[in-house]
Amino acid sequence: MKKTSVSIMYDDEKLNAIRLYMSQRDLDFKEELEKSVDSLYAKYVPANVREFIDMKGLQTKPPKPKKPKPQEENTEVAT
Repeated sequence: MKKTSVSIMYDDEKLNAIRLYMSQRDLDFKEELEKSVDSLYAKYVPANVREFIDMKGLQTKPPKPKKPKPQEENTEVAT
């Protein structure tokens, strides 16, 4: 699934404090933020829509047809 970037404004001191205390617990800020966004997704997006999006994500694109290799020409001379 294609990823997109989300940007928000947040108090710098609070953000630094979050990162400091999370690092003491060996937690990754980005991973925890992604979990929070996933929680919002599960809470607000109806189940049938989530299922549809999941199905779309599982669909694989059909492989592109390969171009046939040109056959080698017979370079022998008939006598």
